[in-house]
Amino acid sequence: MLERRRITDEFANKLAKAQRANKSRLVKTIHARIKHKRNDAIHKFTTSMVENYGAIFVGDVSSKQLARTRMAKSVLDTGWGMLKTQLEYKAMARSVVFLKVNEKHTTQTCSCCGAIPASSPKGSAGLGIREWTCAGCGTLHDRDVNAAKNILRLGHQALAVGIPCL
Repeated sequence: MLERRRITDEFANKLAKAQRANKSRLVKTIHARIKHKRNDAIHKFTTSMVENYGAIFVGDVSSKQLARTRMAKSVLDTGWGMLKTQLEYKAMARSVVFLKVNEKHTTQTCSCCGAIPASSPKGSAGLGIREWTCAGCGTLHDRDVNAAKNILRLGHQALAVGIPCL
């Protein structure tokens, strides 16, 4: 997925020059190239995921809602909605389990002991905190890795119980 960031960066200077020079056809062409490269990268990634894993669990984050925040450019640039849609239909086509999991408090909950300690990052103020230590068990967590482990655990729990996550 890191490839997508490089896709936009690759065309950033060309796009800026074309926009400053008011070359609308060139701007349109560059945007089309970015779109095609992004689509290609997402297709390759999603195909790889469904071929290599028997179950895929994703958070229920709404890319439409995130597009209304100050993170809009990053959210739209990465194509989160398209990624989830492609994962879902490719998983169905290959009989791979695909579940959307409620990701509420997944960054705050300790993936080792299950507690939500006061030391965990909270709210939008805590977005800058990338690592934190659980006060309950003393485990050092990376915010994103911890959330991924919690989403995986919630997905496995939903499969065991047989109840949809949403």
